[in-house]
Amino acid sequence: MSTNSINTNYTAQIALQTLNKTLTDLNSTQNQISTGRAVNGPGDNASAWSIAQQQRGVATQLDSVTASLQRAQSTLDVTVSAGQTVSDLLNQIKSKALAGADTGLSTTDRASLASDVSSLVQQIQRVVTDANFNGASLVNTAALPLATLTDANASVFTIQPNSLTLAGPNVLLTAGSTFATATQANALLSLVNSSITNVNATVANFGADASAITSHLNFVSKFQDTLTQNIGNLVDADIAKESAALTALQVKQQLGVQTIGIANSTRTTLLGLFR
Repeated sequence: MSTNSINTNYTAQIALQTLNKTLTDLNSTQNQISTGRAVNGPGDNASAWSIAQQQRGVATQLDSVTASLQRAQSTLDVTVSAGQTVSDLLNQIKSKALAGADTGLSTTDRASLASDVSSLVQQIQRVVTDANFNGASLVNTAALPLATLTDANASVFTIQPNSLTLAGPNVLLTAGSTFATATQANALLSLVNSSITNVNATVANFGADASAITSHLNFVSKFQDTLTQNIGNLVDADIAKESAALTALQVKQQLGVQTIGIANSTRTTLLGLFR
């Protein structure tokens, strides 16, 4: 049997508790919609927040890995480009040397070929000297190895410098300068063939390193994308679901206010007993 009391309004208390719960849920839903996240802090879901924070740290660290790989990639691009240029210049020298091996050439023609060879060798020297990126050179054997980060654990991939090996210091230049006979032209031709073989092998190795760096850059980029997606799976809110919940909670809020009003109206009924 219920009791009508002017000291205690149990119905209103229940209605107020329900309304407070609705307001709490409404604030939570509005926060999720405004931030796009179901987990904004450890208070929302401690384990999910902790895992997400750890993955965010890895994703951020991979930005440094990407920058390091891109620097190595640029250095290798410059090196490979220089190597290809040297190879092309050597092919031109080979053509001049082959022409010089003709015993029927005049002294004037041979002198002209020798001048061309000297000019081409000097171009090679300039290319090798200028083949650096941000101070790093892979064709200078006195330079430090090129090291690049590969992961967030600071693992390093190292590329050793390797000269674009010609047939000895200034040998080509000297041979070109003494390009006076068919015999000297044949000697130069032999040197050039050796240099072409060495240079092409070196450039091929650098090309393989460049390909490996590019491939790893693509992997790091995809890894970051995967981490970002996984973080979203842990903390992102389902906006469509929360939008529907928001509408329902707003209706519950209105009904809760009306319920409190109805519960409080019983006091008016009790006053009527004294009229």
